[in-house]
Amino acid sequence: MSQTDWLEKDYYSDLGVSKGADGAEIKKAFRKLARELHPDTNPDPKAEDKFKAVSEAYDVVGDPEKRKEYDELRSAMGSGGFRFPGTGGGGQGGSFNPSDLGDLFGRAGQAAGGFSDAFGGLFNRGGGQPRARARRGQDIESDVNISFTEALDGVTLPLRLSSEGACGSCHGTGAKAGTTPRVCPTCQGTGQTVRNAGGFALGEPCDECLGRGLVVDDPCMTCFGSGRAQSTRTVNARVPAGVKDDQRIRLKGKGGPGESGGPDGDLYIRVHVDKHPVFTRSGDNLELVLPVTFDEAALGAHVKVPVLGGGLVTLNIPPGTANGRTFRVRGRGATRRDGTKGDLLVTVRVAVPPQLNDAAREALTAYRSAQSHDPRADLMSQFGGQR
Repeated sequence: MSQTDWLEKDYYSDLGVSKGADGAEIKKAFRKLARELHPDTNPDPKAEDKFKAVSEAYDVVGDPEKRKEYDELRSAMGSGGFRFPGTGGGGQGGSFNPSDLGDLFGRAGQAAGGFSDAFGGLFNRGGGQPRARARRGQDIESDVNISFTEALDGVTLPLRLSSEGACGSCHGTGAKAGTTPRVCPTCQGTGQTVRNAGGFALGEPCDECLGRGLVVDDPCMTCFGSGRAQSTRTVNARVPAGVKDDQRIRLKGKGGPGESGGPDGDLYIRVHVDKHPVFTRSGDNLELVLPVTFDEAALGAHVKVPVLGGGLVTLNIPPGTANGRTFRVRGRGATRRDGTKGDLLVTVRVAVPPQLNDAAREALTAYRSAQSHDPRADLMSQFGGQR
């Protein structure tokens, strides 16, 4: 991230803490917000943007060295009270002379103790020596299809990914073999230029070197001087147990490689779960429709029911079971985040045979004559007694 971001963003506000908060308080606030906003637990698209903002804020103010630089930069340049060399004493009000910016940021090898040394760390400079700016690797998105069973049990998948990384021919320098890039004369290798923003200065990427701090005169023929190229690699991605269809999983640091010491990007996996011929899913529970005969529902029975992963369980159907009644088989559902399992919900459906043999027809005819229960009595009573 650039120092422009540091000036424009209030990381303490993003984390909901005061500027004087200690490290433990900042860490506690970040963990609480991360749990609430993580894409794996919060499906709201806006939550993902907030999660990234909170992560960026913690990356700065959660690191003592970065926090010190952040506070110094915002105090010096964001308050309007900082005076550049040549603007007079006192530190109150006034404006600065752009020509003084060279004394502050642009002169390599300036004597120790000057303003360049004081602010060198804030603008990616160390001891006056230019270096390429660290860049975070790109995020990668990939879609995967898994079976119903794999979604419940979890699975590790080898994914072949294409991403942008350091060029293999020039090793990220952007220069042709046998040559080296030179320090950008515009930004003196910092990768940034300074712009007057009404009383204080803002650092922004240099237009000549595009923020790299280096200029390539004889570019690499593979990457044409960018120092970046497409590469292909295989990543073993773990899909956790209990993942749902169309769920998006973030694997931190599994994306494109960073440049010049920058962190790797993230890998986002969109999971598509195949349908099962027997079971369906409702949250952490599995559902199954069980056909039974009329006599099993009326007289009661012990019926074998399949469970996912193989095997059978015996379901006790009591006499007089109504069509559509649901029974619960505990611990035979999907795996939850805590390792426990949901239940298997079995819904009874009375199956009517499409054809009857003579014996069955005769038996049912006798039953019709013998039975006295009128299943439509309540319906007709509520309708007004009409037949």
